Amino acid sequence: MLNAELHASPQLLGARRRWSLEGLQAKSVPNLQFSSSWVLPVCSWLCWSRAEESQRQKGRRRWICGAVSNDEVKIFRALILGELERGQSQFQALCFVTRLHRNEIIPSESMAKLRQKNPRTVRQAEEVRGLEHLSMDVAVNFSKGAQLSSHIHNVCAEAKEAIYTREDDVKFWLEKGVDGSMFEVLPQTSDLPDLQRCRLCADRWKPCICSYSLSIEWYPCMLKYCRSRDAAGKVSSYKCGIRSCQKGYTFDYYVPQKQLCLWDEET
Repeated sequence: MLNAELHASPQLLGARRRWSLEGLQAKSVPNLQFSSSWVLPVCSWLCWSRAEESQRQKGRRRWICGAVSNDEVKIFRALILGELERGQSQFQALCFVTRLHRNEIIPSESMAKLRQKNPRTVRQAEEVRGLEHLSMDVAVNFSKGAQLSSHIHNVCAEAKEAIYTREDDVKFWLEKGVDGSMFEVLPQTSDLPDLQRCRLCADRWKPCICSYSLSIEWYPCMLKYCRSRDAAGKVSSYKCGIRSCQKGYTFDYYVPQKQLCLWDEET
């Protein structure tokens, strides 16, 4: 199990450092399987792993992931089926938590007023946004995660020991009054000089830096405005729908064993 392997890693537990506010101030797809999505006040997103065409032809067993946003927090959850022929009898669950920036998606009150026509239609995004590469160098304590977002308890229940975030986002949340004891810094190459990227690591049981990529194929990123002209010829604008976007993410994070990141050797 993923949980047991993480608990058993002395390298991970020994190298983690607890966060404190004082410390911060001091160191200034063709075939897809859908999993459940979450209907939340803001929105629900569906996304899937980005894989090379050769991987799709090999039948890589990757699940759809869900992404939710609320409380100025984005949560990406990925479920990855185990490779039985490689000693993985269970699935792995990952959660990536990042800050939700203003205007990144449309406001929840605007969503509530809009009605979607033909909701079962598979839609194409109108705008493709650039790939975002994130270094997830901090672990989040699941039992304390509710202070950050009330949705972590449900969304990340299967990834209790694999919830990751970024140092920059942690600094922002600490300034907002979030308890720093829920965050632990993960080992980096500066801590462990021999730490490699998993795709370069030959030993399946050594720690390494794993990469996981996914793409949100469609999500409501902004409102659309239409123009009208009254009898006097005066032009005014009004909300008339949403603009949809597509965006890709790559997450880099520490794993205590390459066995937890076998897909990275094939990308």
